[in-house]
Amino acid sequence: MSTINYDLKKIKALLFDVDGVLSANVIPMSVEGEPMRTVNIKDGYSLHLAAKQGVLLGIITGGKTEAVRKRFLSLGLAAENIYLGSSVKIHDYCDFRDRHGLKDEEILYVGDDIPDLEVMRMCGLPCCPKDAVPEVKAVSRYISYADGGYGCGRDIVEQVLKVQGLWLADEKAFGW
Repeated sequence: MSTINYDLKKIKALLFDVDGVLSANVIPMSVEGEPMRTVNIKDGYSLHLAAKQGVLLGIITGGKTEAVRKRFLSLGLAAENIYLGSSVKIHDYCDFRDRHGLKDEEILYVGDDIPDLEVMRMCGLPCCPKDAVPEVKAVSRYISYADGGYGCGRDIVEQVLKVQGLWLADEKAFGW
């Protein structure tokens, strides 16, 4: 298992795509035609712990389902940092960055496909799952050992929290 080659102490915010990153890239459809995403429990735990530790988290996804919003709200993400239906992700990235007064080098972004490329080229630390498309892998500074939806989020969040002294740092780690 490799480690992220970046000064993770500089990272102040973690942004994620959903489909293909925090959920598997194959999505079952309901009888109503609604996409039904998978979730990874270990990804969820690490995001929840990061939120409890005060790490700034956000979601930028083209998906529009309310289930996605509910999932990330339940993990402690702030509603204003969950961008659903993002047709041009760089616009939402810039909104997030500017609202929080961040510099690009302070932001980690995890994406897996072409719509993520503009953000990945701008942020300080572009990361991706093992099964990302070649164009995304080419611009990533870190490629996880895990596929999207199968622990990629946990891998990346855990590394950041460990370097920042926030992983299992106190009693917050042991409850939901």
